Amino acid sequence: MPPPEPATPDPVALYIHFPFCLSVCPYCDFVVYGGRAARGPDNRVADLVEALVAEIGLRGRAARLGSVYVGGGTPSLMSPDQVARLLRAADDAFGIAAGAEVTLEVNPGPADRGDIASFAAAGVNRISIGAQSLVPAELRRLGRRHSPGDVAQTVALARAAGVPSVSVDLLYDVPGQTIAAWRDSLDGTLALEPDHVSAYALTLDAHEPSDDHLASSRGATQWRARAGLEQDDDRAAHMYEVADDRLARAGLSWYEISNWAAAGHASRHNNVYWNGAAWAAAGPGAHAFDGVSSRRWNAANLNSYIAALAVRHLPPGGQQTSTAAAADAERVILRLRTAAGLPNDVAQSPAFRSAVSWGVANGLLEEYGSPDNAGGVRLTRRGRLLSNELFSRLLEPAHVAA
Repeated sequence: MPPPEPATPDPVALYIHFPFCLSVCPYCDFVVYGGRAARGPDNRVADLVEALVAEIGLRGRAARLGSVYVGGGTPSLMSPDQVARLLRAADDAFGIAAGAEVTLEVNPGPADRGDIASFAAAGVNRISIGAQSLVPAELRRLGRRHSPGDVAQTVALARAAGVPSVSVDLLYDVPGQTIAAWRDSLDGTLALEPDHVSAYALTLDAHEPSDDHLASSRGATQWRARAGLEQDDDRAAHMYEVADDRLARAGLSWYEISNWAAAGHASRHNNVYWNGAAWAAAGPGAHAFDGVSSRRWNAANLNSYIAALAVRHLPPGGQQTSTAAAADAERVILRLRTAAGLPNDVAQSPAFRSAVSWGVANGLLEEYGSPDNAGGVRLTRRGRLLSNELFSRLLEPAHVAA
């Protein structure tokens, strides 16, 4: 008789994907449906919530979730009662620990920000606001529906509702964006005194449609092709340095390549990803990880997702299991994205020693702490800008040897 499969860790986080937006931005790379599916008399929001509740129940296992993240899409299109229902389903199926972080992504426009005070009453204690820019021309170029004033109003509503943690998302290397305009977005954001800022370089990679990924529209594909011609790696690096300096002066410390936070406001949910812990997931296109080496995903197709769960069947999807060596490398790369870096016992292990030494010699990594296992290595700012080169060496031993 073969030995039993080893038990995988209990999930410590739950991601819930809400795939609807009033309109789909041309740069968006997530599983998102717009138009009639999201609004009007034929919208699918209620059907989707029913399916999410069913999937959460089917996926549930005894655990104590330290975080729940409701992302999208625009989950603030849900009613507070619907958000509360999802959180009750998560608590019934998994158990939500006392004091858990509960994040809701919010679009700041008045038509889609929802009732923030009632979201807070439903159990949301962290709001992530998809501002992307505080420059009107950039917002129009990105296809965003809100104004800079709407971002300020959304932050004010969250503060008035007593939401303990408020995060703002920004994009840089936007087509037509100047260094001066990027400073304006940063300064305008910091004037709102957020607890957390995420700043992401706009990525316009082409993706083939797949089981867990929707095909881009023809218009979005053309927009991305034009926009890509206006991007510049050197300018993007300068923008990152400007952000790092300004956010640090405002008391927001970098704790992951694209994230800065005031003390106590680092995203607990995202730290689950970066530290390689197990998380569960529900919703079209959502991905889960068993904390060891296996990733599972739901297919992106909305109709098949809702149809399967209407009869209490798990939705279609797929699974991929990495080799032990690949899983270790992926875990190391994720940890290196963070300010905590790698402890010496991992950094000096035979599998990674050569790449780590290369990173230190080339100024991408710096050593910290004592020379024993109490110390380690972490990315320098140069390393954050050139991290892909280091990560490729960690993933490809043959390349490291070369």
